[in-house]
Amino acid sequence: MHADPAIFRVLNEIGIIAQLASRLFEGVMPDDMTLAQFTILNHFTRVGGDKSPAALASAFQVTRATMTSTLQKLAGKGLVLIEPDPADGRGKRVSLTAAGRRMRDQCVASLAPEIARLAERIDGDTLSAIEPQLMVLRRLLDADRDRTAKEPA
Repeated sequence: MHADPAIFRVLNEIGIIAQLASRLFEGVMPDDMTLAQFTILNHFTRVGGDKSPAALASAFQVTRATMTSTLQKLAGKGLVLIEPDPADGRGKRVSLTAAGRRMRDQCVASLAPEIARLAERIDGDTLSAIEPQLMVLRRLLDADRDRTAKEPA
């Protein structure tokens, strides 16, 4: 039996966890929110400021068309504001509205019972030990994404 490299096994586990977590999140999201919409609201809450749709598409590793569609749905719900970019007349800037921040908080509150249920079954020390290692892996993957995005095809 061929043993897969450790990094592959870890990434595989993360992928499975991501699929299971996505299903959990979408099962409790309010007002027809999708996970894609929630993650954009959460991104703005976490990093603040405004972003171009292209920067958001890059950050989320989706096409510009996919990001534009998701942003239009959020804007239609009054959760983000899409305005012309004052520095580039052809560009747009996206920012979170107060309603978007409230919706993000409502989504997190909707997750609270599921999060509490999971927290009862996994030791907090274990989670505290895992988180820094996952952050290291995320930073490496982010840096690799940024490096490969700048390389010519």
